[in-house]
Amino acid sequence: MTGETIVTITGNLVADPEIRFTGKGTPVARFRVASTPRVYDRSTGQWTDGESLFITCTVWRHVAEHVCESLHSGMSVIVQGRLRQRTYTDGEGIKRTTFDLDADDVGLSLRHRIAYTDTTLPPALTSPPAVPPRPEHAPAHGAPDHGRRSRPQRHRGWAPVR
Repeated sequence: MTGETIVTITGNLVADPEIRFTGKGTPVARFRVASTPRVYDRSTGQWTDGESLFITCTVWRHVAEHVCESLHSGMSVIVQGRLRQRTYTDGEGIKRTTFDLDADDVGLSLRHRIAYTDTTLPPALTSPPAVPPRPEHAPAHGAPDHGRRSRPQRHRGWAPVR
């Protein structure tokens, strides 16, 4: 819609999403995302954590149910939606302003992990991984290796999200 501020945030879930239902039975879920920037301090030459930003996100209908079934505290997520400003007066009479996000889309961030869906699984998950052939320079079974270590593998196939 015209005039709405659409934003995309990335961060970690602060707690498990909570779902509620309206009087008409429409599901609505709320969750908080914490985003902490990394800041380079030139005086110390070190990277440090900047000030964390906490955003409360609201998602409706089937997406609310999907979020509650799929996401848990600590997971890295990407959320896109409309930024809303809300002003209220607290119990002490002080005016406060908060920013919330009416989420349209929520997903896992794949920056630090691998994920798969519950649809048709790739063959790597349904059958054990094939044993790679032994390199020519590797010693035969039981032969001394003279202190050589094999290089660690970065990725050995598909793995579930943990």
